[in-house]
Amino acid sequence: MPRKRKLLAQLSALQSNSSFPPFEALENLNATPDGDSSSKSSKYFAIEKKNSSQLEADFFNQPCISLAKSFLGQILVRKLPDGRELWGRIVETEAYLGGEDEASHSKGGKQTQRNAAMFMKPGTLYVYQIYGIYFCVNVSSQGEGAAVLLRSLEPLQGLDAMRELRSSSRKGPTKLLKDWQLCNGPSKLCQAFGIDKAFDQRDLTQDAAIWMVAGHDLPGEQDVVATTRIGIGSRGEWAQKPLRFYLRGNKFVSVVDKKMEREMAAMGHLSCS
Repeated sequence: MPRKRKLLAQLSALQSNSSFPPFEALENLNATPDGDSSSKSSKYFAIEKKNSSQLEADFFNQPCISLAKSFLGQILVRKLPDGRELWGRIVETEAYLGGEDEASHSKGGKQTQRNAAMFMKPGTLYVYQIYGIYFCVNVSSQGEGAAVLLRSLEPLQGLDAMRELRSSSRKGPTKLLKDWQLCNGPSKLCQAFGIDKAFDQRDLTQDAAIWMVAGHDLPGEQDVVATTRIGIGSRGEWAQKPLRFYLRGNKFVSVVDKKMEREMAAMGHLSCS
């Protein structure tokens, strides 16, 4: 009972105080168990965390191409078993439309045990393995068998943990990875965020270990480059369709298409750098 009265007294004191603790104090309350100090200290990230809110089902319920573009600038969050949180800004995506899309795992509308997540509700993770070693993570969208591949992230928080996870998945002696090397590719992204087949079919709006929050400073159309997807050269006309999207000028993008950027600049869609 004494403890209960003490808690009530503290609550009463808080309610009678018209001022709230500063943002820095609130951040201290949410500090990770191991005191990970690898967060970015930029003003961008401070604003991002203060105004962040989890993306809900309505956000993911978009046509595939629209969702692939809308992901740019949003934040992927991964909570590790030890309580540390990894934050990364999405800077590159690819749209896979299902059905007629010859490069999609669900081409022809074929549903299998492997690609089942692509046919689930928007916001469902589809994780598959390549070369029997690496993983790639996609998010289902509107459309039968349609999903968006997350290609690259800009690391924001938990960079030391990302390096640990990348290092543990590489064989032999490894050099210290630079920030831009941590998540600049779909399999690197999965390594850095500890994403494997166990995350397949998870719901980004419900899962306690992985979710997305809204970005603060989202790009405009002039900031987005639309170009061809990577590694699908044998898929005929689908190899030439501009279904990869990335943030122009962002050094965390896996592959930059200078030719497309020049063409867009010539058309007035982008300013020359």
